[in-house]
Amino acid sequence: MEQQESVIQQELAGRITLYSMKGCLHCRYAKNHLTNMGLPFFEVNVEKNPVIHQQIIDLTGRLTVPQIYFNNIHVGGNDDFQKLPQAELDKLIDLVKNEPVPPDAPPIPETEVVEEQVQKEEPVSKVDEYTNLIMDFKESGIIGNNWICLKLYQDTFSGKNFVNWLVDNRNIDKSAAIDLGRDLTNRKFLNPVAVKEFEDSNALYRLVEHDSVASLNAKIAASSVFQYLEIMKDLLAKLFSEHITSDGKIVDYQSMAANPVFEEYCQHTTQLQHIDISSLSRIKKLAFFINLYNILVIHGNIKNGPPRNAWQRYQFFNSISYKIGGKVFSLNDIQNGVLRGNRKGPAQVTKPFSKNDQRLKVALEGVEPLIHFALNYGAISCPPIKIYTAEDVDNQLKISAEAFLDCADGCQVNVSRKEVGLSQIFKRYKIDFGGTNEKLLKWVLEHLQDSPKKKALKELLDHGTVKIVYFLFDWSTNSKD
Repeated sequence: MEQQESVIQQELAGRITLYSMKGCLHCRYAKNHLTNMGLPFFEVNVEKNPVIHQQIIDLTGRLTVPQIYFNNIHVGGNDDFQKLPQAELDKLIDLVKNEPVPPDAPPIPETEVVEEQVQKEEPVSKVDEYTNLIMDFKESGIIGNNWICLKLYQDTFSGKNFVNWLVDNRNIDKSAAIDLGRDLTNRKFLNPVAVKEFEDSNALYRLVEHDSVASLNAKIAASSVFQYLEIMKDLLAKLFSEHITSDGKIVDYQSMAANPVFEEYCQHTTQLQHIDISSLSRIKKLAFFINLYNILVIHGNIKNGPPRNAWQRYQFFNSISYKIGGKVFSLNDIQNGVLRGNRKGPAQVTKPFSKNDQRLKVALEGVEPLIHFALNYGAISCPPIKIYTAEDVDNQLKISAEAFLDCADGCQVNVSRKEVGLSQIFKRYKIDFGGTNEKLLKWVLEHLQDSPKKKALKELLDHGTVKIVYFLFDWSTNSKD
């Protein structure tokens, strides 16, 4: 083994290329794995190199990252890389050690320096490690109902049992296990039932998600929230790329429900209840709540099935919800309360959040009209489902609006009839686009791509009154089946 490691440390004649995105947890795992083996590699951030990203998508047929190449051999993503048989990995290492980069190897940027990565990647944060540990502990069978002084405490476990579990399952000594229990308690992953601190005793504890009182004020530090959101974004990107058609319109709910990544996502959602998002910036809230809305619709469809009529839709969008920071946010709360700056939704009598509602602190200051071209209700007439990133969310929303208006379902212009056809979205949320026909059409004109359609609409608006007709909205489910 020592001889093999010595060989690996030598300079490579070829190249290992890793295509990644900032904040991608699976990218980090792959980079750590390469670094721990002593393998130098080139990393290409596909967010900074969209042309190369598209080339990699065309080559691999995958939208997710990381994508890993040994010279011109595509290994796949992090899971594929981690599961490579040793004999196959040895062949790949031998290939890049002895063979130069062939002409048909995947591209790297030509206009910028791509530094060879040999330093150790920043390790996964304690919050991530602790989250994974807690998920494992939940499956241990230790959590249950325990009695103290004739009183039953549900969903609890003793400090002693937790310490013993850590010793047996985390290969650490008892002293380290006790220290870890104290750290988890200080970080609000564990909540004492009757004591103040963690003890290696029969004192009882609950996981924060099982503590109905503590969950209202248990929060992850703000610096960790962003990292947590990046992890969630990465999981969604993987699910969307594997179970949603390339045009973003059709969802294979059945196969997504069976994917272990979906179960991993569901486990991560339990942490939503004790994160503080009130201090997030506008762009981070935009990206977070758009992505969350779209996956919550999918989650609701998987759990309860799609709504089939107007009454079921009313129930669906007002009941399907996540607890975030101790507060419940339904689909309508997210769309109308947060993303529309607390405006009444169609057919709603009152605003989603009252003046004294703590959720009002999370709401955006004003309406964001472009969100209507990013939110997908699980219906055929909805805009496509995409992943939105905080770094580029405004530009991504602009592109989504342009693409929606460019399609026939979004906007049509009939010059001879002096008529403009628009999606029902513009009728339902007309107030967000100015409130009048004149302001609405001006908004549409400003957000159309340069095209014959835009030229025709401008011609109509320059020569008098234009009639607006609204297309029927197809509420049929966007399920693959």
